[in-house]
Amino acid sequence: MGQAGMTYELHELCVLFPRITGAEFEALKDDIRANGLREPITLHNGMVLDGGNRYRACLETGVEPVFVEHEGDDLVSFVLSANLHRRHLSPGQHAAIVASVTNWAEVQGHGGDRRSDQVATLPLETLADRAKVSGASPRTQRMADKVAKADPELAREVAQGKTTLPIAVAQVEGKAKPDQVATLPLETEPSDTPALDELIDELQRENKILQAQVEAINSSDPAAKAVTYVRMYEDAVRKQSEEMDKTKLATDREAWTKKQLMRCGKAVGEEDPTRIAAAVEAMARAAKKVEA
Repeated sequence: MGQAGMTYELHELCVLFPRITGAEFEALKDDIRANGLREPITLHNGMVLDGGNRYRACLETGVEPVFVEHEGDDLVSFVLSANLHRRHLSPGQHAAIVASVTNWAEVQGHGGDRRSDQVATLPLETLADRAKVSGASPRTQRMADKVAKADPELAREVAQGKTTLPIAVAQVEGKAKPDQVATLPLETEPSDTPALDELIDELQRENKILQAQVEAINSSDPAAKAVTYVRMYEDAVRKQSEEMDKTKLATDREAWTKKQLMRCGKAVGEEDPTRIAAAVEAMARAAKKVEA
């Protein structure tokens, strides 16, 4: 139990999640003023592990916060389960949070002093594992992993909604400097070719799942069959989600291309999309004649 009157800093895992602001934060303060703190703030080693927004609201309203000490041996799983899926975050933010948490867990495990409270029971070792936890597509998770490895602070900015994942990838790939990101279109799609070992990892995982499903279906155990059918359904839903992500990406790319086309048309005085290319070519030919 935290001591009344003390002030606490936010844990590294807590600050990965964006702070609420504006009307949403004012509504939280109004609720705490009227009803008190409904859910205690969780501490770990003298720091706020979960409930950073509630803690700030208590400080600003003068309401005495209520604390509980984190119990258990897994900070990562606790923080993700408490926050990741109850917030309105983009797939890129979800992926960046999971990538950042994975990096944090790996750093804590280095140096031969791996404490039990720093080991995640959630599977985060493979790309497929991390994508499953974040709920993002493997492609989006791979992009977030790339940013987190290259620039942990930039990954935190993506997680907090201060920048977008495509812009962050463009930065770490050297396609844009920090002072140029404001000029990048939101539809920018950076290259993200998966490494061979990542592809092999995904294929091996899928193969294991299929083998287990075949064995369970051939089994005479009704319970095993039921579990298998549930997993097959979950896999189908996951793949459908990935296809929807691809469809949205294609739609966004088409919209961006059309926007650029119309900009070109405006520059040459042509509004008919089917005639813009010819108008640009005609202008280019005219320019060459002038140069000659």
